Order: sequence, then C-alpha cells, then structure tokens
Amino acid sequence: MITKLPKWILWGGAVLAFSAGCVNTAALMGFARLSVSHVTGNVSLFAAAIAYLDARSILYIGALLLSFLAGAILSGFVIGQTSLKLGRRYGRALYIEAALLLLSYWLYQQHDYLGQLTAAMACGLQNAMVATYSGAVIRTTHLTGLTSDMGAAIGNWLAGRSISKPTLGFQAIIWYCFCGGSVVGALLYASVGYGALLLPISIVLIAAIVYNRASDRLPERRDSI
Repeated sequence: MITKLPKWILWGGAVLAFSAGCVNTAALMGFARLSVSHVTGNVSLFAAAIAYLDARSILYIGALLLSFLAGAILSGFVIGQTSLKLGRRYGRALYIEAALLLLSYWLYQQHDYLGQLTAAMACGLQNAMVATYSGAVIRTTHLTGLTSDMGAAIGNWLAGRSISKPTLGFQAIIWYCFCGGSVVGALLYASVGYGALLLPISIVLIAAIVYNRASDRLPERRDSI
C-alpha cells in the first residue's frame, strides 16, 4: 500500500498516461480504427473475426495483439524488474518507445498499417515498463483495471474501512491525464491528422532525457546495469 508517493513517480505516471491517451485516440481516429493502448476490446474484435471467418481482420488484429505483446516482452528484456526502482534502464526503455512512435508516425504518413503495429508495440512497452510500486499496480495505457481498483477503494471508504488515499489519488490522476491526452489527441488529429503523434513523441523523448539526468541525483536512486 502506498503511504507516500515520490514526485518523480507522480509526474512520470501522469505524463505517460497523457501521452498514451493521445496516441490511442489518434490511432482510433485514423484509417485502421483500432486501439493500440489496450488489448481487451481488440481481443473481442479478433474473436468476432474468427467467428465470421474474416481472414483479413484476423491477420490485422492478430498482428496488433502480438505487437502489444512484443512491446511488453521488449520492456521485460530491457528493464528486467517488476518493482519500480530508479535506474537508467527506464530511460533506455523511454528512448526505445520514442523511436517506435516516430517510426509509427512515418509509417502512418505512408498509409501503412505497420504504423498501427509499431504504435501498439510502443504502448505495450510503456504499459509493462511501469509495473508496481509498494504493492500497487501501475498501468498508464488503459483504464479498465485502474477504474475497478478505484471503485473498490471508494466502496471500502464508503463502508468505513481504511484505504490508501495516496494510491486512490494517483489512480485518479492517471485516469484524468489519460482522458485529457485523449481529448488533446482528438483535437490535434482533427487539425493535423497523424501529426498529432508528434506531441506524444516529444513528451516521451523529453521524459527520457529528464529522467536520465535526474535519476542519478535523486535520493531513491538504485544502481542498474
């Protein structure tokens, strides 16, 4: 249970959730019309495609699901830990994510479906990158589990039981930041199309630079390879 939340986690979670919301909305509004930041809805679409023997959709959506999984695998390979600790591995992962989003932007500009796959891989990497802190699960690319956790916490609070208010507050921040990023992504896509991705690309790249420079000076620093 979180009792005190370091500012670097608070700001990092908020920024990454905003970025993911922006990416996902641009992907949904584009020609592929599929989410890249979460899996559940795409699995339902994949199952429906199997039921109707829609080979094209089976291939497209199946590739999308595998791309998200590949991003999570890449995160595990680069970071090598499930509990959130300071170390330059996160900076490396953020640089990789920025590169994947930049590649996605270029592919989208070519009207290439592979752009959807690289965007999903970037989201899978980000979602797996931020795993747990003090026993609390942290996810920044989708809201289903987070909303359930918030609802359960509020229910316990209404019943007079103790809850971790910092955890609930952090979850609410992620929720609103993802929603805010989605709003901004929709507005940008309506104006500049896939150029909307340049904002999350910049956000992730700046986050990587700031994190790498700041991590060595923070008191919670952990040595990493």
